[in-house]
Amino acid sequence: MVVRSHTLAVPTADGVADAFLAHPGDGAPHPAVLVFGDAFGPRPVVRAYAERLAGLGYVVLVPNALYRAGAAPVVELPDFIDTVRRDEIFARLRPLLTALTPDLVVRDAAAYLRLLADSPLTTGGPVGLTGYCMGVRLALHTAAAYPDRVAAVAGFHGGRLATDDATSPHTVVDRIRAEVYLGHADTDPGLPPEQIDRLDAAFRAAGTTFRTEVYAGAAHGFTQPDTDVYDEKADDRHWRELTGLLARTLG
Repeated sequence: MVVRSHTLAVPTADGVADAFLAHPGDGAPHPAVLVFGDAFGPRPVVRAYAERLAGLGYVVLVPNALYRAGAAPVVELPDFIDTVRRDEIFARLRPLLTALTPDLVVRDAAAYLRLLADSPLTTGGPVGLTGYCMGVRLALHTAAAYPDRVAAVAGFHGGRLATDDATSPHTVVDRIRAEVYLGHADTDPGLPPEQIDRLDAAFRAAGTTFRTEVYAGAAHGFTQPDTDVYDEKADDRHWRELTGLLARTLG
């Protein structure tokens, strides 16, 4: 399938978010997928993922969640991110991530969902969400805030999903009506077993259709091929689970 892609500006309540859009080039409307990337933001590997999804028949929007700090990349990124560079980059990103509260996430998501609903490229129906690292938190808060607009939520190597913080994502999953699949990294310091258990318990209590799995041996960030934690086997599994979920829920 021919895929077309371009950058665009999305007006939000707080400014303008830069974003990347990929879609089939056949002129027909297709279901939409909103991608919340990791803290490093939209970059070539993320665009490649969006184009791969578009090639499967989806309209894919990848916003820069940290647009309030500038266009992506909001900090300079090397072509390949190793452990040393990762620590340096996160030291600069951490204040921006802390400032991105659930209220801001939900406010921004309204603009992204509106753009997808109004676009002639999409069917206008409920969308699928997928998140990576910090993007899992964004996806869960978005699905909880707009349950009628979200049919599926996928998340991979997310962290801090069931903490003692009052705004922890696990506190809002009772509002989610979408089917949920989460693939966790193994021995992830940001998501220890007690958080996984707490999150699963919240899903069960809410009656959510969900499945969570720990990818044995896979480190936090396992889907990102421009980093030294990339795991090809785990990434392939992520693609199978993501595309299966989207096929079931979006058609």
